[in-house]
Amino acid sequence: MQTGPLNLITDITGLSVGNAENAKVKSGTTVLTAPDAFTAAVHVMGGAPGTRETDLLAPDKTVQKVNALVLSGGSAFGLDAASGVADLLRQQGRGFAVADQIVPIVPAAILFDLTNGGDKSWQRSPYYDLGQQALTQAKTHFSLGSAGAGFGATTASLKGGLGSASVITPSGHRVGALVAVNALGDAIVGETPHFWAAAHEINAEFGGFGPAPSAPPDWPATKFGGQNTTIAIVATDADLTQAECTRLATAAHDGMARALMPSHTPMDGDLVFAASTNAKPLKDPVLDPIYLGHAAATCLARAIARGVYCATPAPGDSLPTYQTRFGDLSQN
Repeated sequence: MQTGPLNLITDITGLSVGNAENAKVKSGTTVLTAPDAFTAAVHVMGGAPGTRETDLLAPDKTVQKVNALVLSGGSAFGLDAASGVADLLRQQGRGFAVADQIVPIVPAAILFDLTNGGDKSWQRSPYYDLGQQALTQAKTHFSLGSAGAGFGATTASLKGGLGSASVITPSGHRVGALVAVNALGDAIVGETPHFWAAAHEINAEFGGFGPAPSAPPDWPATKFGGQNTTIAIVATDADLTQAECTRLATAAHDGMARALMPSHTPMDGDLVFAASTNAKPLKDPVLDPIYLGHAAATCLARAIARGVYCATPAPGDSLPTYQTRFGDLSQN
C-alpha cells in the first residue's frame, strides 16, 4: 500500500484539521471538520472513557451525520471544547436545521493530562476557547507531535503526541487516521528505540529503525490512576453507512493494540471515531470493507508511532521525547 500525498488524515478530500494549545496549561485541543456534514460512528474499548454526544452515533439513532469531531486534553474539563466548536459552527450557519434553529452536532472525546506539570489552577476552563481556536485553524496541513490534543500527552516512558497517517487501498479508496497518544502503555519495545508498530511503517515515517529483534516480557508500569487514554479518528472517502463506520472504528482498534503495549486497559479510555465523506461508492461490497478495516488498523498503528516520534521537548516535561532519548534515527 502507498500513503496519500500528505500522509495525513486530510488526504481524504474535504476534511480539515485544526490544533490549538495552551503552553502554560500544557494541554490542547484538535478538531476535525468538513464543509458538509459527514457520517460518523464510534467504538470504545478502554475502561475509563470521557465523551460527549457519542450515544447518537449508534446506527439505530436518528442523526446519522455530524459537523465536527473533537479530541481534547483536559479530562472532563476538555469536553467544553466541543461547546466552543458548536457555538462557532452555529454562528457560521453550519449544523442541522431544527424548526428555526441551527444545531451543530459535535461529538467529542477527552484524555487525561491534568498531572503533566502544567498550570491547571484556572478559574474558567480554557477548553471552550481552545475549541474555537482549533476550529478557526482547520486546514489540510497541520502539525504532529506536541500539538493540539497531544500537546501534553504522555506514554509509559516517553512524551506522547498527535499523530496522523494515510493509505490508499487496492480499490482506490483513501483511509486516514488521527490520534492523540496518551497511553498507560508504551509505544516502544522495552528500552529500545524500536516501535511496536514498526512492521507497518511506510517510507521511514517514524525513523525507519525496523522491528525489535526480540520483545521483552513487560513494560515500565509508571502510569496508573486513570491518567491515560488514547483517542483517535479514522476516516475514509468510501461511501459507508453509520453501521459500516461502526465496524470500521471497531477494526481500527486492532491498530491501537499493535502500536501500544498494553492497550485498552481499565485505566485507559481508548476510543476510536470513524468518519466517511461518502464520496466514493464501494466497488465490491464484500471485499472493500475488509480492506478498509485493515487499512484503518494499520493507519492507526502508524499514526500512533508518528505522534510519539514527532513530539518535541518543553519546559517542565516529566518524560523525555523520543528524539531526546534516542536521537534522530531516520534512515532517509
